[in-house]
Amino acid sequence: MHVTRFHYVWCVTVQGCDASVLLADTGSFTGEQGAIPNKNSLRGFSVIDSIKTQVEAVCNQTVSCADILAVAARDSVVALGGPSWTVLVGRRDSTTASKDNAERDLPPPSFDLANLTRSFANKNLSVTDMVALSGGHTIGQAQCRFFRDHIYNDTNINSAFAASLQANCPRPANGSGDSTLAPLDAASPTAFDNAYFSNLMSHKGLLHSDQQLFNGGSTDSTVRSFASSASAFSNAFATAMVNMGNIAPKTGSQGQIRVTCSKVNS
Repeated sequence: MHVTRFHYVWCVTVQGCDASVLLADTGSFTGEQGAIPNKNSLRGFSVIDSIKTQVEAVCNQTVSCADILAVAARDSVVALGGPSWTVLVGRRDSTTASKDNAERDLPPPSFDLANLTRSFANKNLSVTDMVALSGGHTIGQAQCRFFRDHIYNDTNINSAFAASLQANCPRPANGSGDSTLAPLDAASPTAFDNAYFSNLMSHKGLLHSDQQLFNGGSTDSTVRSFASSASAFSNAFATAMVNMGNIAPKTGSQGQIRVTCSKVNS
């Protein structure tokens, strides 16, 4: 499970860091799990549910699902060899979710650098935050439907790398192979390191939006810095995760502390 992506998805939608992404659809609203960027992509909900059940057993209705996600994101990065950071807690959970908000606010893999920069800036995240958080793609996988255009139509991609992906991600428009997975970081897909940035410098970014970070633009120097210094990336990533975790959290009497992360309290 790519918990850092959960953390990202839950924070960048307009509602802020409130665990809205964990809410299952009901008769009164359609949540974020079925949004185009998330459908058949976000996984691991049962892991969060299991953590919540164990926490509730010893500390009833005290720790929010939002805080559990924030802590789990940090701990999953550490477990894979990445940096640690201090997680601020005290968030409360949303009582609603919005598919439309998720589709509007989550930057798609087709975005160019200007659109990526604008999308992150709208959440008060800097360009350095954006590049560092993109480095979270050092782990996880993407579906063929999200990188097909890049491997067939873009020119800023290593030709051998593109060919290797085309074998399992055919061009036909009938949806064949849409859900086939490929690692976002083919060099070290299960380790949290800075190889993602070296991949970009070799034009081996899996997504169009990945390669936009190293494509003759203003972020090239940051990519070079992170590729040459693991500590520079780790420090920037930790800072960016804290910044992202501070996006419009619900506190005080806002929201609630959900007993079950997939539904609001009755």
